[in-house]
Amino acid sequence: MGANAAENTNLRLKAVLDVLTEGVWSGEKLNAGVVLGEAIARVPLNDHERELLSGGIPRGHKALTSATAKLVKAGWLVKGRSGWTITEDGQRATVAFADPTAFTAALDAGTPVPAGTPLPSAPATKRAPRAKAAKTAPKAVKVAEEVAEKVAGLVEEVVAPVAKAVRKRKAAAASPASEAPAPAAAETVEQPAEVAVAGDFNVLLGAPANWAPQYDESQMQLDEVDQLWKLAADLPAGSYSFKIAINRSWDENYGAFGVFDGANHEVHHRGGLLVIRYDHRTRDIVSG
Repeated sequence: MGANAAENTNLRLKAVLDVLTEGVWSGEKLNAGVVLGEAIARVPLNDHERELLSGGIPRGHKALTSATAKLVKAGWLVKGRSGWTITEDGQRATVAFADPTAFTAALDAGTPVPAGTPLPSAPATKRAPRAKAAKTAPKAVKVAEEVAEKVAGLVEEVVAPVAKAVRKRKAAAASPASEAPAPAAAETVEQPAEVAVAGDFNVLLGAPANWAPQYDESQMQLDEVDQLWKLAADLPAGSYSFKIAINRSWDENYGAFGVFDGANHEVHHRGGLLVIRYDHRTRDIVSG
């Protein structure tokens, strides 16, 4: 461990790249929760970093999540909806800056990876299965990882039925005219490219910061059948505020009652699954 929280965070950033590199070797597709959880398992939180902030997130976990933006800026990490991916430059950085001090200095100074640096070689012996290693992780880390994985599963539960319904409609459209027509779909409307839920719980979804419509973790999914944008999240009980932001920007956003740049939406949640539905026809959220 480092001498202070800042050093610990930098050590964990290096661990993030190490974990993702190992994922390349093993062919694993790692989501944000798994990567962050493993990095914290390798560089455990100290007492100060284990303190819970509002929303139940450990201080050190939030610091690491925010700091990963430095890896993205360096071109070493790509964050996507399907998971985090290390670039070839990021893999080479683990070789060129293997020493933690050199790694931190290079990251802070924006030092490029020296030309000719080779990709790291996979070890001859396989690493122990990740699930077993996770048993030694601090409780807060395991909880964060489980929440991230559960949210991903919930999103999949929302998207999968939509995809199934779309396939069914296409099959019905291709059938002979004598067969019964498929049920009429909801009125279509010109949709924006992307819609985000930007609020005070984005970090619980895995985003680096709250009120951040630019991050992948804040984006909703369009249901082609009912023309509603949806986001599912497993959140602890509490009161939450949010707005709907269009195309990853605050330039166009809608608050309560569909008012442009209006007051925040407020929700008092009992805990568990929360599904937010947005209708771009009314610019407002839909209950139910």
